[in-house]
Amino acid sequence: MTGKSIIVMGVCACGKSSVGEQLANVINAKFIDGDDLHPKANIIKMASGEPLNDDDRAPWLERIRDAAFSVEQKNETAVIVCSALKKNYREQIRDGNNQVIFLYLEGSYELILNRINARKGHFMKPGMVDSQFSTLEDPSGEPNVITVNIDNTIAGIVEQAAQKLTSLA
Repeated sequence: MTGKSIIVMGVCACGKSSVGEQLANVINAKFIDGDDLHPKANIIKMASGEPLNDDDRAPWLERIRDAAFSVEQKNETAVIVCSALKKNYREQIRDGNNQVIFLYLEGSYELILNRINARKGHFMKPGMVDSQFSTLEDPSGEPNVITVNIDNTIAGIVEQAAQKLTSLA
């Protein structure tokens, strides 16, 4: 599996970073945390507790799209973490890229809320879960989307994801 970017997406606390990092190891891919691609202005805004809007996200999504393009051009494989909650965000990432697969980590509101409440020292607060779920546009039915239910261990989620990716290849 080369020349592909697997975008690990979903709401807060669904395990994007943990699953993404372990999946990258399992499939021998580069790991890119999308949070590291935010422009300085976004980092400052989020650090002050202000949520990002679509205008703020545009340059960030462009950087994610460009990272996927670079991976494809170098015939590498990468796992990139990005919430990609809206269809138009996913379309921006797909634009100009032929080998993008979205791995949707799907979980119930209750499961996500329990995970948020169990977190210590994270910027995402329980009240933000509502916002995440109201923003989420389910990617089912879009091209190159794999859905994995997250009511499992990280290892179980990664194993399921790797199997589904292999069957897609």
